[in-house]
Amino acid sequence: MDELLAMTKNGLFCPQGNFYIDPLLPVPLALLTHAHGDHARRGSNHYMAQRDSLELLEYRLGSDISLKTVGYREKVKLGNVWVSFHPAGHILGSSQIRIEHGSRVAVASGDYKRALDGSCEPFELLPCDLFVTESTFGLPIYHWKSSEESALEICQWWQSNAELGRPSVLFCYSLGKAQRVLHLLKALTDREIFIHGSIAPINACYEKHGVELAKTQVVTHLKEKRDYSHELIMAPLSAFRSPWMRRFKNSQTAFASGWMAVRGTKRRRGFDKGFVLSDHADWNDLIDTVQATGARKVWVTHGFTETLARYLREKNQIDATPLAGFVQQEED
Repeated sequence: MDELLAMTKNGLFCPQGNFYIDPLLPVPLALLTHAHGDHARRGSNHYMAQRDSLELLEYRLGSDISLKTVGYREKVKLGNVWVSFHPAGHILGSSQIRIEHGSRVAVASGDYKRALDGSCEPFELLPCDLFVTESTFGLPIYHWKSSEESALEICQWWQSNAELGRPSVLFCYSLGKAQRVLHLLKALTDREIFIHGSIAPINACYEKHGVELAKTQVVTHLKEKRDYSHELIMAPLSAFRSPWMRRFKNSQTAFASGWMAVRGTKRRRGFDKGFVLSDHADWNDLIDTVQATGARKVWVTHGFTETLARYLREKNQIDATPLAGFVQQEED
């Protein structure tokens, strides 16, 4: 399988197809699993991605990029291999990239989650010989509750704060997590939710693809003072403790992330509340997914690579190797 994928200084490379997957540096042809910044980087000559990622990638990388998009499961011949994009269940347009050459198959999963999420296509299991898996939450301490349970907790927190006349400011990643939360909250409330300006254009991309979101209004720099004491406000982490927060007097803050599963993380980061909601697979889903692919060889990237690879070798007798060079995404 080594000739289907190789690890280079630029990232994952397919010699038979002469392309890179989520390259670390600019390359002639980059196949992208999704639009998050640690996977989609500027500077490559040409890009290929799943069709639903088009607007997100143009927003992130620029509308002048050379980008070819394809539908899920549509096979494209690149060099000596057939390539197709399959749902990863991470965010809108997120994909696993399947590479086929003769009877051999390699799959680069990008980031993925197994929990059902109405804001993107569900994960598709792909049998393969080589599976490249992420390990963002590749420790046994990470286990997720249901999305609906987390959404209900957010609503209850919002309500209790409103009863005390305190704004509820929920921090989350502006691409993917914010839209997932808004999709979940649509089923629980008809109230309008205020959002940071960085979330609005990404909401528009999701809604263009038919994803239903709760009603929102952008927090603007209006001269008149507005009363936010009973409102839910969503913002990226970059706004935390920034001048933007001054308008929300006596606010309660929370962070929606898989990182909130670890006791003490909420306190160390300075939030009043933490909600465990991740767009990545937890420990059990990582193990189950690797086993279900039937892969004889596994490469582990992005996160706790050594721990997951060692477990797969010792407990599952799988030829698993941690790959160096990838940067773990801080926000989830």
